[in-house]
Amino acid sequence: MQRKTSSVKIYTVSEINGLIKEVLENSLPSRLTVSGQITDWKLHHSGHCYFSLKDENSVLPCVIWRSNFEDVKFKPESGLAVLAVGSIELYVPHGRYKFIVDELIPAGVGALQLAFEQMVKKLRAEGLFDEAHKKPIPRYPERIGILTSESGAALHDITHSIWTRWPCVKLFLYPVPVQGDGAAEQIAAAIRDLNQRNKKLRLDVLIVGRGGGSQDDLWEFNKEVLARAIYDSQIPIISAVGHEVDVTVADLVADARASTPTKAGEEAVPDMQEVLADLSNKENRLWHKMKGRVELAGQSLETTLASAVFRNPLLMVRNRELDLDELCVTLSDSVKNAVARAKESLHWAYEQIVRIEPHRLLAGRMLGLNELRNRTVAAMKAVFNNRQIQLTAMANRLAGLNPKSVLGRGYSITMKKQTHSVLRSLAEIEVGDSLITELAGENFVESQVTKK
Repeated sequence: MQRKTSSVKIYTVSEINGLIKEVLENSLPSRLTVSGQITDWKLHHSGHCYFSLKDENSVLPCVIWRSNFEDVKFKPESGLAVLAVGSIELYVPHGRYKFIVDELIPAGVGALQLAFEQMVKKLRAEGLFDEAHKKPIPRYPERIGILTSESGAALHDITHSIWTRWPCVKLFLYPVPVQGDGAAEQIAAAIRDLNQRNKKLRLDVLIVGRGGGSQDDLWEFNKEVLARAIYDSQIPIISAVGHEVDVTVADLVADARASTPTKAGEEAVPDMQEVLADLSNKENRLWHKMKGRVELAGQSLETTLASAVFRNPLLMVRNRELDLDELCVTLSDSVKNAVARAKESLHWAYEQIVRIEPHRLLAGRMLGLNELRNRTVAAMKAVFNNRQIQLTAMANRLAGLNPKSVLGRGYSITMKKQTHSVLRSLAEIEVGDSLITELAGENFVESQVTKK
């Protein structure tokens, strides 16, 4: 039996996905706020971000387009609890739906506060806040650069506190925006520019800051680009951002932090009245110390002038002349005594030589030497003759033992050619062997055995 299908409507896949998209768009609110934990966070090279929101039971695929992600102040990452605001959309070709996020808010803490904490954690790990990298603020600066808005109250507060305390200093204003998008980049560029031109400007210190405001107003001073510019600056920097309770990343990385712009001026220069009072105190101490030394030197001079040397200055010279005369007499006597002892020793030695009569002693020694030489020559000749006789006898004995000495009397020596060994018996040769016979006068005859 054939089934009837003429009354059943058949849908394509695209039509089904289209119907689902229509149902979702009509049945769901146009904007939803979803709470969950970020998972599988991925930042695509296009600038779009793909991730999922999950709770204990489900996972919701999400995407935030680049234009919306640029407005996110903090750094999203997997595991972070957030509130996501957006709408559900179905991608018909693939039959998949995603939550299109327009706004991302951290759960439990404000976005700016979270971004601030993330930036502080990152820069602290890199060592940008370490005291070892902070440069000392000059004690008596002569030229100070100020980076702030030329229309803000902070400029008046800084200049007033500086000139009230240290009016001899020269101030240089570098006007920069201190609020709004791009302000951090402009302040960072200004810091780099001043460092590049500082051989000519000769600035001793920079003050970077502004007056108080909300966290959003002060946000440009929490950006990484400004923090790194402050860290890289060769000119010491004092940060003066906001009021007493405000703390920014710029405050933490700067070489010194002032709680207000007014405090920044006080931090940058000494108090002229305190310096003058200190100089006056040091002047009085130096005066009393020098006065005491002069009085002591005067007393020492009076004592010296009252001594016998200054009353009769030639007395010391006369005493030294007497000492010199005594030394001359002592030296003369010593030389005379030494010469006399030398003469006595020479006379004694001469008498000893005369008593010995060295010419007679030398003649006796010469006779003994000649006799010893003659005896030595005779003994050597006797030994030589004796050794000559022994050598001749040994040569005769050796000649008698020479086997070749009989060759002159008609004898011969027969050897086997192959081995050059002397034949002693008939058993040592065979028919066909070659023989060599040595005769007198080193003559040789070669033969072959044909018969034994």
